[in-house]
Amino acid sequence: MPEDDAFTDADFDPPPHLRGPEDPVAYDQWFRAQVEAALASDKPRIPHEEVVRMMRAIIDSKQNKT
Repeated sequence: MPEDDAFTDADFDPPPHLRGPEDPVAYDQWFRAQVEAALASDKPRIPHEEVVRMMRAIIDSKQNKT
């Protein structure tokens, strides 16, 4: 295979917005805090089936516009 056709390691790096956190410990702490806050929230909970119905309606409305 010619040199200019070879893949480099950079070809397989994900884009910056898809990369993992720089500091996994800090990310774990942040994530756990988010989960704890969500569990402690007094906001009304939405059943999974209802969320799926709402998302399906949004997706269908977008597909029908094209």
